[in-house]
Amino acid sequence: MAGFQIFADAACDIPEATLKEWGVAMVDMTYRFTDENDERFNSKTDIPDFYNQMRAGRCSRTSAINMATFLDAFRPTLEAGRDLLYVAFSSGGSTTYEQSLAAVKLLKKEFPERTILSVDSLAFSGGLGLLVYLTAKKQQEGASIEETFRYVEETRLHVCHWFTVDDLVYLKRGGRISTTTALVGAMLGIKPVLHVDDEGHLVSMSKARSRRRSLKALADKFADTAIDAANGPVFICHGDAAEDAALLRDMVREISGKDVELLSFIGPVIGSHSGPGTMALFFLGTQR
Repeated sequence: MAGFQIFADAACDIPEATLKEWGVAMVDMTYRFTDENDERFNSKTDIPDFYNQMRAGRCSRTSAINMATFLDAFRPTLEAGRDLLYVAFSSGGSTTYEQSLAAVKLLKKEFPERTILSVDSLAFSGGLGLLVYLTAKKQQEGASIEETFRYVEETRLHVCHWFTVDDLVYLKRGGRISTTTALVGAMLGIKPVLHVDDEGHLVSMSKARSRRRSLKALADKFADTAIDAANGPVFICHGDAAEDAALLRDMVREISGKDVELLSFIGPVIGSHSGPGTMALFFLGTQR
């Protein structure tokens, strides 16, 4: 057993079973549909059903992980005598990282002999998942907790996130585009191409006039900026759009000659804001 435990959160869009294979523990996150009071757990969600409910018109809202949840999640590891490194959901998209720092401050007083670190990934969805994957590999190579922490800080701005959405209404609800832009875009079949900037915010970069062109734009970004297209890890996440995910995977394969390492759903934590049909490509690049 490694000397320290890596934690991630559900915003990484990696199945919990896969995280366990990497030796990573998960802090779950919650959401709720606005027409009900009960919170639902990301990890216990039937994701295709979640997107079908969104397609039927239901709206979903998410919450940051609070300090108490972190205390409950982290304390057993520390009580077992292990150090802890948490790779957090981007501070540019949530207050989760801030809440984790508050929990770490308290736990350091309770467990002064333990090393307890939280690092802002400036990433989310499969970008966070890719960074967690690389963090776990670094640990497996024998890096100390301090060396692994520094590795995350040095690597995070090379984790590229390229997104496109199928329906602009969800970006409108989140305040990322205006009502007029959403209406005109829907009429003209415009699909935005977005990425995550160096501050960890999702920002619009360009527009494509069809779904296929928007997918090609993602693949083109990979071709233009990937550090090692033939060997570097590539993840694809999607909002219940398996056929388009397969098409994007084929585009990546044509460029790199290799298959993607992981293809998975975008869960409710991210999908509540991006909507059904979202497609996202993640890889290591020369710049974000």
